[in-house]
Amino acid sequence: MKTLIFLLALLPLGRLIWLGFTDNLGANPIEFITRSTGTWALVFLCITLAMTPLRLVTGSSRPIQCRRMLGLFCFFYAGIHFLIWLWLDQNFDLVAMWKDVIKRPFITMGFASFVLLLPLALSSNRWSQRKLGRRWSQLHRVVYLIACTAILHYWWHKAGKNDIGTVLIYAVVVIVLLCCRIPYVRNFLTLSRR
Repeated sequence: MKTLIFLLALLPLGRLIWLGFTDNLGANPIEFITRSTGTWALVFLCITLAMTPLRLVTGSSRPIQCRRMLGLFCFFYAGIHFLIWLWLDQNFDLVAMWKDVIKRPFITMGFASFVLLLPLALSSNRWSQRKLGRRWSQLHRVVYLIACTAILHYWWHKAGKNDIGTVLIYAVVVIVLLCCRIPYVRNFLTLSRR
């Protein structure tokens, strides 16, 4: 099961590589790759957040067993998204990067999302879980904040292009998934499978 999910999670990257080799990335390849990797990071964030509600509804622990890998794929695509911006847009100029972070709100939210994802990815292993103990769970609750900053990043970027329909779908999905963490809703989901 995990192997299949791993291979499926690599498909968006494989598609980008294929489109690159066949010269089908469109008129602006950098924008296409940036947009695609950012969207897939958000998709994997939503899928990762959906694992707990799925466990509550089904009563199966399988979704939780895949959550770490899905979260790491979220970081993987977010990392590519960030590196494209840092390399191709900012040319590794840290001063220009910092000015861009301060100047443009959607860049601020994207940068914040990536910085917040970094400790979650680094501490996603069992060793960190044992060492941090109860603090590990507290640290990983930052994912709820990341969901909000990622949606704001996407929202402000798309709003500038008058393309907020897709953003609304992701925003609703994230709101629903975050609502599943409310104790009353969690209890309802748990009871609904009985």
